[in-house]
Amino acid sequence: MPLAASSSSGSFLPFVFIILLFGAMYLLFIRPQQRRNRATQAMQSQLGPGDEVMTGSGVYGIVAEVDDEEGTISLEVSEGVIIRFARGAIARTVTPAVRDEEAEVEEEEPDYDTDEADEANQVAEADETEETDETDHKVIERKD
Repeated sequence: MPLAASSSSGSFLPFVFIILLFGAMYLLFIRPQQRRNRATQAMQSQLGPGDEVMTGSGVYGIVAEVDDEEGTISLEVSEGVIIRFARGAIARTVTPAVRDEEAEVEEEEPDYDTDEADEANQVAEADETEETDETDHKVIERKD
């Protein structure tokens, strides 16, 4: 009978291996996809007029109107040219518009006053850097 006992424990090992394989598949494929879906849905729900977006087909435009009842978004792709898309067609936000709440937060930041001595030191340092750095540095902005 010892032969039968060893064969039953041997058939349990492939079952455990299959369970571990499904667990690894869940952790490596399904959970990251769920996170991406949640992030995309959150981005699409926060869209508003003025946001520059890109659709899944690669069309860039600025959100002109959001219709929550129909689930559509109107994009201005060129001056005076408006195209209507399903909300789910928006793939990503290129540049979000500045909302009123964000503008208020920026205005509420306190303005820190400095001493007159600190201001004099800053002016003296600025004069020194102007004298030593005579080249004009131009910043070139790259837009992808």
